[in-house]
Amino acid sequence: MKILPFKIPKAESDILIVQQDRGRTFYEQLHQHEEIQLSYIISGRGTFIVGDTIRDFQSNDIILFGSNVPHVFRTDSETDEDSYMISLFFTNDSFGEGFFEVPKLQKAQQLLSDANFGVKFTEHQSYLELLFTNIVQQHTMQQFSTFFEILSILTQSDYETVSSFINTKNYTDDEGKRMSAVFEFVMNNFDQKIILEDVATIANMTPNAFCKYFKQRTNKTFFKFLTEVRIENACKFLTNATPLSIADIAYHCGFFNVSNFNRKFKEIKGVTPTAFRKKVF
Repeated sequence: MKILPFKIPKAESDILIVQQDRGRTFYEQLHQHEEIQLSYIISGRGTFIVGDTIRDFQSNDIILFGSNVPHVFRTDSETDEDSYMISLFFTNDSFGEGFFEVPKLQKAQQLLSDANFGVKFTEHQSYLELLFTNIVQQHTMQQFSTFFEILSILTQSDYETVSSFINTKNYTDDEGKRMSAVFEFVMNNFDQKIILEDVATIANMTPNAFCKYFKQRTNKTFFKFLTEVRIENACKFLTNATPLSIADIAYHCGFFNVSNFNRKFKEIKGVTPTAFRKKVF
């Protein structure tokens, strides 16, 4: 199976693809595909990377990726529950060339435009889960009707764009494997001391070449990305009613200086770790 680009399994006549992913993990390799992807997380939690940004996901989240937007889901290894996601795949022209450009579909057009930066919906009607679970059992015409009902609800819902930079160039298999290996290493070792030479070796590049390569593809330095991964994981500790102190959380997320952790956390999240925890509880 190719890592980048990734082909969605489908027949030539398929207009809307409905796919279920169920198991201990989702597909954990960085990948991109022509189809727009709309996913409902029925169960599971973890993180996803899109463009230059890492964010968390959990049950009942709805996430939308535009065409050829590189992304990857990573299920938390410590979770005991199975992951279950229902995804709908379609293209801008699935329902006819220029279909989403008609004036009456202006809101849908804007949503699909924003999907090029990744979209996470910030409010969910309970009805949406029913629509997603129903669509997997329906015949083709019923699926079309349900899809447009879902799209109609989402165009009226609040959402946030996730990333500020997306590189939608078509990656080669080698590039995809290289970036996937780097992301995998970071996600598995963010709580440890990571030095540039080790990461560059994984990418099979010199440190200087790797720094330039990573910056070109994510619009940020490797160490800024690493810091964001660590802060995102710190947020999980802070929101899970853990008894760990701020200092312990800093240590568990790869920070060996609490003052530096507090400073970086406020830089990225706009509040201190203590204030963030108080907002949650």
